[in-house]
Parts: sequence; structure tokens; C-alpha cells
Amino acid sequence: MKVETIKRKLLELCKPAWILAILVAFNGYWLIKPVVARMLEMLPGVLNWSLDWLNLIDKIGITELPRFILGAGLIIMSVGLALKARLAWAFSLILLIVVAVISISSSSSGLILLSYTMVVSMLLLVYWKSFDGSSITAGSLFALTSTGALMLYAVFGTLYLGSEFSTPITDLPTAFYFSIVSMSTVGYGDLYPVTSTARLFTASIIVMGITVFATSISAIIGPVIGGNLKKIVKGRISNVMRKNHFIILGISPTAHSVYAGLVEHGDAVTLVCPTGSEHEYPVDADIVYGDSSSADILIEAGAKKANYILALRNDDAENAFSILAAKEVAGEDTKTIALVNSSKHIPQIKRVKPDVVFSLQLLGSELLVRTLKGETIDNKLITKLFFGDAE
Repeated sequence: MKVETIKRKLLELCKPAWILAILVAFNGYWLIKPVVARMLEMLPGVLNWSLDWLNLIDKIGITELPRFILGAGLIIMSVGLALKARLAWAFSLILLIVVAVISISSSSSGLILLSYTMVVSMLLLVYWKSFDGSSITAGSLFALTSTGALMLYAVFGTLYLGSEFSTPITDLPTAFYFSIVSMSTVGYGDLYPVTSTARLFTASIIVMGITVFATSISAIIGPVIGGNLKKIVKGRISNVMRKNHFIILGISPTAHSVYAGLVEHGDAVTLVCPTGSEHEYPVDADIVYGDSSSADILIEAGAKKANYILALRNDDAENAFSILAAKEVAGEDTKTIALVNSSKHIPQIKRVKPDVVFSLQLLGSELLVRTLKGETIDNKLITKLFFGDAE
């Protein structure tokens, strides 16, 4: 058993989504490795708030900042790829294209990085069907990546252009403060750019801040709203398409078995389940929630155009009331079938005049007795015993 479990887990890890997630994460690590190495060398100075940050940026290299942002973004998006998120797939592809453009202008090992990036991009395009998920996790990863990248851009850009503001910005807390104020479009007016370069930079922070905020909100809330909207649309479409179908009332074991049999034969089935009830019907089943003895609920289930309405609830009284309601709203060609859970209630069920009345108790006992007596059991006999006469 342990060997089989290990094999199953290995096969899951070998799926395209996991492999591509690892490849994308390695691409990100490739980009951030040199930047992280330089930052670790200067770690003691980074922890000092009074450090000359402009000097630090010059030592790390202002041109290395985009590589770090891209690399970190790819590593974060690899988690979304492992979750098969379509948003992570699209964002990863965009980041890889930018990496490829940067690699072209790179002199050292640029060709190797470009080749690797192109291969990973092609694989993402080939296996695009593997990424069809939509989740809050993927949306949160996108929001985290975009917000973090914008924050790095704003803070380090502010430090780099610190001398071009009304009050020179030379420390990290002030740069962080100005970035937050600009990204949120608050603008207290205590710090403002005084040169054209600084003004353009501040404008870019404002525009990207609004964009990142809007897209992040939609990426997180989108899957939730989309899922509910899908259910609403599905319900409306089902309501229009309910025709020549079977309507099963109830969540009894018999109802579940009949549903499975009809679906297996390719028949369209609409279920009516009590509100708040627990059942084992599939998630994609066409279900109407409500009281099966309500005419409005039966109309919503398409009773006027149904072939059969089957009252298969556990309570015989509820089945009787459901048949009465069905008789009011059913079409001329719609047949009604009532299940009798207790054979002593057969006379009462017959009074509501369903087209077919059947009792599993009588059926089982009759078949058992006839089998013990050695009598022949054919389809004609089973039909007679099963359905009997509703008169």
C-alpha cells in the first residue's frame, strides 16, 4: 500500500502543472540570485536606518532592481501554477516575455537565460489547457506580487531621486511614507517633486497604484463572484432547457438510485430537494431547492414539459401531497409515479390518483416468495408486481 501511495504521489508531481511550476520557479531563482548575493554582502548596512541609501543602490545597481522584481514575481507565480490557476499562467507568461527582452540586452549569460526562458514560455503555451482553475489563492498571489513589485519600484525610485523633492528624501522610512501616500493618491502635500523627472516618476506611481489596486481586487473577488454568477446563469439556462425530462422529488436512497440509473442511460433529470437538506447528488446535478408539494417549485422544475414526475420521498404523506401538486401543474402528457414506503398506505396513495404506484416492500416480498416456490419470474410478472394498477 505504501509503495502504491508513493507511486501515486510521484505521478501527481509529474503532471505538467507541477513540472512547469518548478521550471518557472528556477527561472525566477536564476534572476534574483546575483541580486540577493549582493544584498547579503551589504546586510549589516541595510539594517542601519541611517545608511546612505543612494550609495547602497549604486552598489547593488539600479538596473538590477527589475531583475529582482521579475525573479520574485516568477517564484510567487510558480505557486499559482502548481494550483493550475489560469491567472498565474497568464501573469507568468507576461513576466517571462519581459525577462526575455531583458536577457537580449544582457551581456553575461544573457543567451543562456534567453534560451531557457523561451523554452519555458513555449511549454506554458503548449500546456495551456492544464491551467483552467480560478481560485482566491491565485488572486491573492497576483495581488501580493504586483503590490510588492510596485512598492519596491516606488521606494527605491524615491530614494534614487531623493534630491529632486521639496525636502530631500534620504532615508527608507520617508521613502516608504511617500510611496504609500502616492500609491493611495492621498497626497498630503508635505513632500512633492520639484523636477520634471521626479514629477513623471510620481505620476507613474499614482497610475500604477490605481491599476494594481483595481486588478488585485478583481483578481481576489473575481473567483467568488464568478462562481456565484455561474450558478445563477446555470440555473437560468437549466430552467429554459428543462423539457422532456424526469423530475425526481426527494433525497431518499431510492431517489439516488433512480437518478443514477436515468443519468447512466443519458436521460435529463431535474431534482427537487428540500431547502438545506444534505444529499449525495453530484455537484453538477440540476437541482431545485424547495418544497416538492409547492406548485411554484414544480413549475420551476419544468413540470409542464416533463415526461415523468417521480415522488420518491421517505414519507408517504409527503409523496401524496407532492402528487396532488404535480397533478395541478403537470402537462397533459406528464406521468406521475408515487413511491409507497409502507404497504399499508397504498390505499391512501391511490386516492390521489398517480399514474403509477409502486411499493418496494410488496415487490421484494412477492419476488422472494415466488423464488422460494420455484415459480418462473419474467419481465411481465416483474412489471405487474412493480407497478401494479393505480386504479
